[in-house]
Amino acid sequence: MDKFVIEQCGPLSGTVRIGGAKNAVLPILAAALLTEGTTIIRDVPNLSDVEAMGELLQSLGVTLDWNRGEGSIKAAVGSLSHSEAEYDLVGKLRASFLIMGPLLARLGEVKVPLPGGCAIGTRPVDLHLKGMAALGAKIEQAHGYMTATASKLKGAKIYLDFPSVGATENIIMAASLAEGQTIIENCAVEPEIVDLANFLNSAGADVRGAGTDTVKINGVKSLKGTDHTVIPDRIEAGTYMLAAAITRGDIHITNIVMDHVKPVTAKLKEVKVKVEETPNGIRVYYDGNGDVVASDIKTLPYPGFPTDMQAVFMSLLATANGTSIITESIFENRFMQVGELKRMGADIKIEGRSAVVEGVRRLTGAQVKATDLRAGAALVLAALKAEGSTEVSDIYHIDRGYQGLAEQLNALGARILRC
Repeated sequence: MDKFVIEQCGPLSGTVRIGGAKNAVLPILAAALLTEGTTIIRDVPNLSDVEAMGELLQSLGVTLDWNRGEGSIKAAVGSLSHSEAEYDLVGKLRASFLIMGPLLARLGEVKVPLPGGCAIGTRPVDLHLKGMAALGAKIEQAHGYMTATASKLKGAKIYLDFPSVGATENIIMAASLAEGQTIIENCAVEPEIVDLANFLNSAGADVRGAGTDTVKINGVKSLKGTDHTVIPDRIEAGTYMLAAAITRGDIHITNIVMDHVKPVTAKLKEVKVKVEETPNGIRVYYDGNGDVVASDIKTLPYPGFPTDMQAVFMSLLATANGTSIITESIFENRFMQVGELKRMGADIKIEGRSAVVEGVRRLTGAQVKATDLRAGAALVLAALKAEGSTEVSDIYHIDRGYQGLAEQLNALGARILRC
């Protein structure tokens, strides 16, 4: 199994381009199941999660042509071969549950196992099922599978108890081919949902209000193939912003949407790291005027501070001057990186849903394990600052969400060997 061997480096500098968003391309691939004809998706990141979703679609009868060099996927969707998702494929990927809405809308039935993904806490699918039931589906659970059937989905008014991203996406997709109008209230407002709506609308759907807490979908009879470019990955962008900060470097980041990284930008400025907008991106740098200082963080649904950035920001705060408190309000098991960071000399104590981070003068290299995707990225960034050599194992987690992370960081001055 591959690992990273990382040597301490000086300040990183240079330019990095952000790729397409993992959390946007996965639901868009699922939404391709709704279309008839050929769809082209551009700026697709070469990630194991995308590979897993592609395999799942192929198992359902979709013909996929993935040009990794160009970063594009051509999906030819005709009559789907069957409505049951294979357990081995779904178990690799939490986002695989997003096929429920499209298959139910297209075929009137779907059978899907409960999904896999990072073990960062309970992520129930009850809101997904509540939405499908409101649209007229009959839901049954047996032997680890969820089955939904409906002769015809019909529009409904749906209120989500929590603004779940996945449930919002699944319901929007199912409602796109439902009869009549569907209104979703208290839905998630993440940029990836806006991107999904834009994709669907370009294919002939009528989705309005994406990016607000109320989305209205007027069902249509069918969707056609389309051509769509995925938005930049705001979590990847935030990770490189933090790489500049933790190494006290100077990195120019291109292909980025400033509005999408506002929470990270605000916190970086708060800890005395400079962030400046440029004509084609942003510049993140440390000007040497005083040390990076502590700050408190609470993760919240968008547009609050993203839970996916909590672990990597913790690595920075572990080297800051002062005491920080990080409160994780989204997932109850998302401090899995803490034990590994403590092996590197970090001073962190967990108190319920909060972590108290006492900044230390130095981190030291150690053998650590990536317990999940974002924890793995956090360890890589900490290793850039740590004295000596650090070995990060189980980096297959990192491959799920970052394309060429080691190569990109090495181009900026890091010393990372994959072996």
